[in-house]
Amino acid sequence: MGGVDKGLQNFHGMPLAQRALRRLQQQTLPPAEWMINANRNLAAYEAFGVPVWPDALPDYAGPLAGFLTGLERCKTPLLLTLPCDVPNFPLTLCERLAHALQAQDAEIAMAAAPEPDAHGQPRLRPQPVFCLLRTHLLDSLRRFTQQGGRKIDAWTAQHRQVIVPFDEATDDPHAFANANTLAELRALEQAQ
Repeated sequence: MGGVDKGLQNFHGMPLAQRALRRLQQQTLPPAEWMINANRNLAAYEAFGVPVWPDALPDYAGPLAGFLTGLERCKTPLLLTLPCDVPNFPLTLCERLAHALQAQDAEIAMAAAPEPDAHGQPRLRPQPVFCLLRTHLLDSLRRFTQQGGRKIDAWTAQHRQVIVPFDEATDDPHAFANANTLAELRALEQAQ
């Protein structure tokens, strides 16, 4: 986003990170605890009233660095991960991931959302940053990142995972739309 802190950009008058926290509180199965992974402007994030932890890995190592930080700090058997730049993620996210994880005896439940393919036909595309992880995966992720691994799908492929489709008739087909630029963020605002 041109060097600005994405999580502090407003969406309908509220910082994206704060909106994500609010949507977590509104979940049909809300998480027991919340934390934010941020690497700058920590005081601004702390103002949202939840613990804030910077990456455990140096050099802004990507989403897996946030997963690692979350797993190191998580006090429950499961960790839900999600990015702040998807302001309309489903309010059933946690519940549906948890049900699939339990039903399939998986270690990771990952959301998948419809997206048009090259011919305009809908296909399900995994959304790897929307995960429910068993916290016993900490050692595996630590080893993977210590060996230089940075790709989420390369790590998750090593574990029992279930892909959870969010393509039911009642699902918003744009629920997983993300904003990587300020223009995309404004476009998402106007679409509502």
